[in-house]
Amino acid sequence: MESWFLDVVDLLVLLLEAIGIAVILGGFLVSTAVYLTHMRLWTTHDAYRAYRRRSVRGLILGLEFLVAADIIKTVTVDYTLESVLLLGLIILFRTFLVFALHLEIEGRLPWTREGPEEPD
Repeated sequence: MESWFLDVVDLLVLLLEAIGIAVILGGFLVSTAVYLTHMRLWTTHDAYRAYRRRSVRGLILGLEFLVAADIIKTVTVDYTLESVLLLGLIILFRTFLVFALHLEIEGRLPWTREGPEEPD
């Protein structure tokens, strides 16, 4: 492949990884700021649940960016059997992690109907 193409792909992968990290960190910073400013308005349990829910949403969104970067890197730059298997393992792990986080935060399976609204 052309070296300029690989350079552009490497830059895009780096950018996606940086965005993923920024989204995760930003999610936790925003969650903490909202928690500290609104904790007097809710019960302790509701404030904690809202904090967890908000921070996990940032984590899940950040993971989406990181997985996208891995997919692009594997398909365009490092297309070997080992890299494809590693990518599959990363996606499997991410899917399990998101499923477990969703179950813990929402208290229900992702495909079931939503319950009553909680503080956000």
